[in-house]
Amino acid sequence: MTRSPSGFDLTPPTEPERQRLEADLTPEEADVLLHHGTEAPFCGGLLGEKRPGAYCCRLCGLPLFRFETKFESGTGWPSFYAPFDETHVGAIRDTSYGMVRIETVCARCGSHQGHVFPDGPPPTGLRYCINSVSLRFVGADEPLPDPLGRGDRL
Repeated sequence: MTRSPSGFDLTPPTEPERQRLEADLTPEEADVLLHHGTEAPFCGGLLGEKRPGAYCCRLCGLPLFRFETKFESGTGWPSFYAPFDETHVGAIRDTSYGMVRIETVCARCGSHQGHVFPDGPPPTGLRYCINSVSLRFVGADEPLPDPLGRGDRL
């Protein structure tokens, strides 16, 4: 088992666990999370979310971003300047559509989240531009989703 500095189990789901998690996705969630799709700008359900809490991977429940790091970028997608834990968000070079970008994925399950760009605010200067359907918001007083039964909690 691999644990993140914040104490979360980063072991990837087994094949049966992955099949169970994927069966619960809507077609739009599956397109984005599994096939690197993108939701339309200014349409995501989490764009205006401002309550205290955490933004977790829609597929496996791993916390990816804290509400304190969310900011209004004007791009039409939820934007964050830092991950919940650096080890929770993976980065992959993406050369699709004739561009060079850095794709962000959940470090535990590998699901597509969005992209990270070097035009964000201080203190990091980064803008994690994330699809709302890739995330599940959990209010500060709510338990984390734990679809893998790993005892995930803040």
